[in-house]
Order: sequence, then C-alpha cells, then structure tokens
Amino acid sequence: MAGNVGTPGASVASRTFALLGAFDVEHRSLTLTVLAARADLPLSTTHRLAAELVGLGALDRCGDSYVVGRRLWDLGLLAPVQAELRQVVAPFLQDLYAATHATVHLAEREGTEALYLDRIAGNASVPVVSRVGGRLPLHATGVGKVLLAWAPEPVQAEVLGSLTRITPYTITQPGRLREQHARTRREGFAQTVEEMSAGACSLAVPIRAGDDVVAAVGLVVPDLRRHRPRLLSALQVTAAGIGRMLSTQ
Repeated sequence: MAGNVGTPGASVASRTFALLGAFDVEHRSLTLTVLAARADLPLSTTHRLAAELVGLGALDRCGDSYVVGRRLWDLGLLAPVQAELRQVVAPFLQDLYAATHATVHLAEREGTEALYLDRIAGNASVPVVSRVGGRLPLHATGVGKVLLAWAPEPVQAEVLGSLTRITPYTITQPGRLREQHARTRREGFAQTVEEMSAGACSLAVPIRAGDDVVAAVGLVVPDLRRHRPRLLSALQVTAAGIGRMLSTQ
C-alpha cells in the first residue's frame, strides 16, 4: 500500500502508480472502496483514475471490482531484461519440458519476491500456485531460493527478517535458510519439499550471464526422491545453454 500520495500536491503519476501498486498476488481483484484504501487515495480520485485506466487498458472491470489489464503485462514484457530473457529461453524451456514433462518455471528477482516470467505446465497433477507475471516469496520456492542465495546481503537480511509460514513445511528459521543459501551457492541448486504448497516439490538452478546470476530456472514435481539426479542434469544443461546465449547477446 502506498503512503502520502493522497496529500495535496502529489502528482498524477504518483497517484496512478499508487493505484496500480495496490494490486499484488493476494489482491488481484479490488472493489473501488478497497482500491482507494490500499492506494491511500480519496474515493473520488480513485474512481476518476480507475475509469481512465480502464479506458487505456491498464485496468479491467470484473463485475464490481477492478483487475490489472493485459496492456500492463504487454508493456512489462518490453523491459529489456525480460524481453531478452523470454526470447532467448523459449526454445530451452520447451526442450526442458520435453525432457522432463514437469512444470517448468523461469523467474527473476524483483525486490524481495520472485517474479515469474514464464511457465510451462507439466503433465503430472501437482498443485502449482505460480502464474506468469505473478510473484511468490523467495524463501519458499525453488527458483526463489536460488535467487535469494545470490541476492545482495541487504535483500537477504530483509527477507530473513520477515519469514512467513505458508505450509507446515515452510522453513522460517533464518539460520537454517542461511545454511541452505551457502549450500545452494556451493552445490549450484536449490530445492523445496512442500514449502509453497502441499504435494509439490521444486528443484532450481541459477542462470548466469557472465559472472552475474540474472534469473533462475526450475521444475515442480510431486516427488524429488527418485528422479532428482536426472531432473538436476536437465536443469543444468538448460541453464548452461541459456547462459551461453545471454553472454553472446
């Protein structure tokens, strides 16, 4: 939720972004009243700006509520890193899916969350809560743990200072997570076991452009015990191929 944008003198741009920033993974559909409250804007201002954004395609009406419009996602895909990544990784992700038939994820870190840039749904019936354009916690997802392991120390400290238990298996002890980060950096992969949703395990590796970790690619499966070596090998081949392509761009 935004603050101070409802005060006199706040720019139209700041109020518009406050309105758009009121939406998140837990608040995908908002009534006008809730939207105004989360954006910290007067109801009349919210109504006027929301109507304009609907007309521009940035928001859509869904009954009595507002949802984010497709045009915002289309514009987001034009961001250089995301556009380049999606273009480069598409054939690699398809090959990874063909080799594993598991749900495939591509994500990058945005602040203290994992932003999902692409997803291919697997054949197995696994509860997957991710969606393209959605954000999930770094500490409870495979791709998130990879991104967190290579995140700057201030980001790690912020995440570890506010750990939310999502399932009974979510790790919320900062010490244990720091140990996992060290192991992830040492071994080159991260995994979760029912930490984001019951019945879903994930395995992920970093994607590097030169020496920098720019994204993570992961798989979600019902069980890692039998096939982890094969899945990890497929992920490592995929990440290496993507990294080579990014390094030559």
